[in-house]
Amino acid sequence: MNTEPARDDGGGAADGEPGVAERPRRLGLLLTVGAVIFVLDLASKVLVVATLSEQPPLKLLGGLIYLTEVRNTGAAFGLAQGMTVVFTLVAAGVIVVILRIAPRLRSVGWAWALGLVVGGALGNLVDRIFRSPGVFRGGVVDFLSVLDPAGRVWPIFNVADSAIVCGGLLGVVMAFRGRDFDGTRTH
Repeated sequence: MNTEPARDDGGGAADGEPGVAERPRRLGLLLTVGAVIFVLDLASKVLVVATLSEQPPLKLLGGLIYLTEVRNTGAAFGLAQGMTVVFTLVAAGVIVVILRIAPRLRSVGWAWALGLVVGGALGNLVDRIFRSPGVFRGGVVDFLSVLDPAGRVWPIFNVADSAIVCGGLLGVVMAFRGRDFDGTRTH
């Protein structure tokens, strides 16, 4: 009786393709996705601060989306305001844990999920550390609002928040599908 976990990453050894040990590591994909998200987030925030500070909200797509600059000292989507230090430590911890897992990463889906989370966490972490009013007290720049310029329908968010949520959801899907970081099936 074989007690080894099934090794499959959505088209692996079961289909005549290479097994987990032969699959390439996905660290490069994780780092690329994370870097792209980080750069998009940083560039969008620089642009928003340069053009929307102290300006009325900019209405796009007939009011479906508004661009408006706000500073968020809480979590994604404006939750838990005023806890900048806590979220700074959490973001740093998440990044460290993911980077410790990364060398074992052989799953493309998990590389995308973790890359989105790392890029988003790093984007917001930079704001918390370097933005006014000071180190570990900085407010994250949020600027995307759906259906309402003041965020009454949906909290105002940014590229990093979206990446973290999308990465988290993809991670949940991967877990429910029984996929592990190293490309093995858990069930």
